[in-house]
Amino acid sequence: MKPLPNLRHLRYLVALHDQLSFSRAAEACFVTQSTLSAGIRELENALGIAVAERSRHSVVITPAGRSLVGRARLLLQDAESLMAMALEEGKPMSGTIELGVLPTIGPFLLPRLIRDIRQRFPHLRLRLREDKTRDLLDRLTEGRLDLVLMAFPYETGNLDTYPLFEDAYRYVCASSLAPQPGICAAPIPDRDIQSQDMLLLEPDHCLHRHALPILQRAAESDHACFASTSLHTLVAMVSEGMGATLLPDLAINGGILQSADVLVRPLRQDANARTIGLCWRKGSPRTEMFQSLGQFMREWAVQHIRPWVPVERDNVPRKRIT
Repeated sequence: MKPLPNLRHLRYLVALHDQLSFSRAAEACFVTQSTLSAGIRELENALGIAVAERSRHSVVITPAGRSLVGRARLLLQDAESLMAMALEEGKPMSGTIELGVLPTIGPFLLPRLIRDIRQRFPHLRLRLREDKTRDLLDRLTEGRLDLVLMAFPYETGNLDTYPLFEDAYRYVCASSLAPQPGICAAPIPDRDIQSQDMLLLEPDHCLHRHALPILQRAAESDHACFASTSLHTLVAMVSEGMGATLLPDLAINGGILQSADVLVRPLRQDANARTIGLCWRKGSPRTEMFQSLGQFMREWAVQHIRPWVPVERDNVPRKRIT
């Protein structure tokens, strides 16, 4: 029976794939270049395949090597999780969690939430990565992340999910478009949504996908839809009267409109809302920890997350995350 490849050699393979350089991969693994090169050869001998093509000036990972990298990442992540789980037996809710978060959630939720998580779980460390949903889930399945804080609905496949709280959408337009003071308390009719050019995030952002069912009639009209890369850009464009948009309560109550001359109006009661929740790999040895963290976050949201409240036209919605 052939000996199994060891974790050190798998780590060398992942580093070589990421760096495409023996010298840089060796630096990333804190070993000499000769040690890493020898380890790659031992891995190839153990597997009976070539994982890299070498030349004097470049490295190319073979198709077989590329197919192994994803699985190698998961094996390394599982080994690290196993060690973390062993440590947690004596000290629950400890260690490091690689947490991915959406840019439409992180700035408006994490500053206060992380502070309270640190107070509640002083031995737990969160390392954050902000990115779009698809990229975060790819990193999660590859083992580069442990946990993702995201918005649903979204197809997650064979991953575990944990809902935290609902986050409703509101219609936002320039204040100059308000027919009369106080009109923001009334839900906006569909015909008024259709009358404005709609400004949305780019299609690969969750807010674009979630907004389309709400804007179905508007999307089918002749009014153009524009795409932006950030919520702050959308707010600036709306404030200048260039169109209207939809924003979630989390962003509005998080202060994104504090200096904007805009009007916020509720949508009709049957309009869609997004669900903020957690996602992790099914069968993760840290599932119990993630569930405990999710329970804390859910209880925290009940205490600190408030729905947007209509205000007079000449006022700006204020921060309501307490």
